[in-house]
Amino acid sequence: MTDEPKDENQTLAADQAEAAATEAPATGAEDEAAARIAALEEELAAAKQETLYALADTQNVRRRLEKDLADTRAYAATGFARDILSVADNLARALDSIPADQRDVEPMKSLVLGIEATAKELESVFRNNGIEKFTSLGEPLDPNRHQAMVEIPSADAEPGTIVQEMQAGYMIKDRLLRPALVGVAKAAG
Repeated sequence: MTDEPKDENQTLAADQAEAAATEAPATGAEDEAAARIAALEEELAAAKQETLYALADTQNVRRRLEKDLADTRAYAATGFARDILSVADNLARALDSIPADQRDVEPMKSLVLGIEATAKELESVFRNNGIEKFTSLGEPLDPNRHQAMVEIPSADAEPGTIVQEMQAGYMIKDRLLRPALVGVAKAAG
């Protein structure tokens, strides 16, 4: 190379030629870069959408688990409660089996008081745990709460009305614990 100074026109022409040479490939490179950016933006949008779906699904699973946990806590005693209902039934039968004229006789009086106190305490425990007895007499038959055991001809009651309760029904919170066993009126004749 020589150290001779170049003419200003030669330098300007060389710069223009170099710029023109780099401009043509640069346009192709810019198109390629723009296409790559567009592809990456599409991938990013798809990833964001998948992330949102995954977050929503996770939130739904968490809500479902929280509800299941709350239901488990609320209804955990269901099996035990069903078993203990027979104790309540037997206490009621014991009280019903004592004739009214014998309830005031001294040896029976303390027995009746003991059975009544036990039955009241059991009812209190039931209430504290969300277990409630429901009444059925005089109501229309509801297959979700009652189990019809017998049809009884009746001129006084509307057909389909409960006229006899053989076994009390119970609810635990808002669920049926045990249906009431009932007798339902039917048209006489």
